[in-house]
Amino acid sequence: MGYVVDFQTVSPVGLESSPVADALAGLRANEARYFKHKYDADFTTEAAGSATGKQLVAYVANILQSERNIVIASRPLEAAELHVDGIRWTHVFYESGLAINVLYTLADAGKRAVGFKLSDGMDVPAELADRFKFARQKSKLAGTIRGSFFVIKGEY
Repeated sequence: MGYVVDFQTVSPVGLESSPVADALAGLRANEARYFKHKYDADFTTEAAGSATGKQLVAYVANILQSERNIVIASRPLEAAELHVDGIRWTHVFYESGLAINVLYTLADAGKRAVGFKLSDGMDVPAELADRFKFARQKSKLAGTIRGSFFVIKGEY
């Protein structure tokens, strides 16, 4: 059973093992608020160890490996997927405080990208440190979010 993320009351449910659990919960709530306000869709996460969670984690890992030869060292805690307005959004939240989202427009020639967001208080993971520059953004739910992205070139 999935966890519907409440962005009104931020809770670290499912993320407790993270050293930055509260900041990661705020980051997850920030995503939930975005989808509720933009698409009127509930943001529901699954445990990364569930059948659905494993498929979503593998999907994101495949794209990272194929596109940029990146392997995330941190343990995945939760995953989520939404299909809205012809876009497949896949999210994975990692124990280190890293959140990765894949925006994949289902129509040909649409937008396709991988986004990285770092929770407040975490260091840039070694596997991303020399490859990406991170911009800062303030969030009432998540504090300071640092983010970066790259465009997907292949078909997934």
